[in-house]
Amino acid sequence: MADSKKRATPKVEPSPSEAKPPGGMLSHEEMESLSALQLVDLIASELPAQHPSLMDLIYLRDRVAAIEEMNDQARQALEKLDEIVEKLRSPAFRVGTFLMPVDNDKAHVCIGGTDYVCRVDPKIPLVSLQMGQRVLCNEAFAVVQGLGFDRNGPIVRIDELLSDGRLRIGQEAGLMSLVLLRSALLVKEKLKPGMEVRLDVNQRVALEVIGMGKRIERSLETVTELPWSAIGGQAEAVQAIRDTIELPFLHRDLFKRFEHNVPKGFLLHGPPGCGKTLLGKATAYNLRQQIKERTGVDHPEFFLHVKGPEILNMWVGESERQVRDLFIQCRERARDGALAFLFIDEAESILGTRRAGRYQSILSTLVPMFCTEMDGLEPLQNVVVILASNRADLIDPAILRPGRIDRKIKVNRPDQPGAQAIYEIYLRETLPLAEPRADLARAVTEAHFAKTPSNQFLEIVFRSGRKDFLYRGDLASGAIIAAVVERAKSFAIKRSIETHQETQLTRKTCCMHCSASTRRTTCSRPRT
Repeated sequence: MADSKKRATPKVEPSPSEAKPPGGMLSHEEMESLSALQLVDLIASELPAQHPSLMDLIYLRDRVAAIEEMNDQARQALEKLDEIVEKLRSPAFRVGTFLMPVDNDKAHVCIGGTDYVCRVDPKIPLVSLQMGQRVLCNEAFAVVQGLGFDRNGPIVRIDELLSDGRLRIGQEAGLMSLVLLRSALLVKEKLKPGMEVRLDVNQRVALEVIGMGKRIERSLETVTELPWSAIGGQAEAVQAIRDTIELPFLHRDLFKRFEHNVPKGFLLHGPPGCGKTLLGKATAYNLRQQIKERTGVDHPEFFLHVKGPEILNMWVGESERQVRDLFIQCRERARDGALAFLFIDEAESILGTRRAGRYQSILSTLVPMFCTEMDGLEPLQNVVVILASNRADLIDPAILRPGRIDRKIKVNRPDQPGAQAIYEIYLRETLPLAEPRADLARAVTEAHFAKTPSNQFLEIVFRSGRKDFLYRGDLASGAIIAAVVERAKSFAIKRSIETHQETQLTRKTCCMHCSASTRRTTCSRPRT
C-alpha cells in the first residue's frame, strides 16, 4: 500500500493561461489590457461595502492616479524632445531662384549659381510659381514650397535692351558683361538704358527697378526768373549769348537754308564775381520765354549745374562715368522735349591742359571723354553746353577748338555806367531808401569810381620808373557791388536796433562801405 502511494502520480497545477477564472473574474489576457488604475477599481468593486481594506484601496487608487498622470506628462515631454531632435538632425533646405517650367512636374531652378531641373511637389500648382521667385528645395532638390520674391540683391546698370526683352548689363568692377532675364514683376515695365535694376542673389533675373540711384542730383528744380534786364553792366556779353544760343533756336529754317552749323556750346570767361554763373542761368530762362513767345509752345528747361571739382573721384573710371552720365541725362531730357542746359562751373579744374609726365593724371582720360561726348551731340537737339572759368588759358585746347566749344564770350568788369545799373538792381524800390534810387545809385557809383587818393588800390612801378595807380573802380565787379549794398543794409539794421528808430539807406552809409568791401575781397599785392 505504501508502494502504491509512492507510485501515485503527483497533482499538476494548471498554468495561468490554462487556468479558468472563477465566476465573475476576468481572464489573464483581459487583465493585461487594463491599466493599474483600472485593476484597483476592479478589485474594489469585488469587495463588500464594509470591507476593512476598502479605505486602503482608495488611498492606493489616488497614488496610482498621480503616478499615471506624471507618466503621461513625461511621455509627452519625451515625444516633443524626440520631435525637436528629429528636426535638428534633418538636412537643411536649399533656396533657389525659379527660372521657368520644364514639364508639368519639373522646373528650371538656379541654386547657388548652378542650374537644376527639379521635381515639383504635386501639392504646389506649377502655374503659381513666377519667374524670379524664390523656391524652397529639400535634400532631394525637389521644390516643396514657394517663398515669394527676394528683397535683397546686387544693383547693376542697364547698358542695352535686347530685342527679345532681355537686358544687357555692364560690370563696372571689371567683370564681363551679362545678359539677364526679366522677372514676372518687370515683364510689362518700360525700361531704358541707364536705369538701375536689382538682381536676385544668383544674378540671373532682374527683379526691381531702382531708378538712377548712382546719379548725383545736380539739376535745378526751377530755374530762377532772370530776364536780361536783371543783369547789369554786361550788355556785350548778353548780346553775344543771344546771338549764339537764341538765334539758332528761333530761326531754324534760316540756319538750315544757309547750312550754318549751330554752335554746340560756349565759354564764359573773365574775372571772378562778374556774373558768369548768372549769365548761364539767365540763358535757360530767356531762351524758354523767347521760344514760348515765338511759337506758342512752352518747353520746360532742364538746367544741369555742375561744379567742376565735384566730378573728381579717387576711384579709377568714376569721374569718366559721371561725365558720361551728365550727357546721357541731357540727351534723355532733350528727347522728351525739354531745353537741356549743361553748365559746368570752374571748368579748368576738370578740363585742364593735358601734360606728358611720368605719372598718370586724371586729365589724360577725363578730357578725351568730354571731347568724345561733345562730338556725339547732334545739332538742333535742344542741348546747350556752357562752360564758365576764371582761367580760360588753363583749359585744354582740344575742348575749345571749333566744333566743340565754338564761342568764347568775355565777361568784362563793369564800367561806370554798368556799375550804376548794377547798383540800381540791388537798391530796389522796396528798400527804405533815403533818396530816389537813381540818385542814390549815381552817387554811390561816382564815389566808387572817383580818382581820389583814398580810392587808390594798387601802385604800379614800371621799369622805366613811371608810376601808375589802380583805383577801386578799376577792380569793380557785380559781387563787390552786391557786398557794398549788403554791408550798408547790415549797418542800417544795427543802427536801427541801437537807436530804436526807423533808419534808411543813405548816401553816406553806402559810400562808406565801398572801400571796405573792395579791400576785403581783392588782393592788393604790388607788381614791379
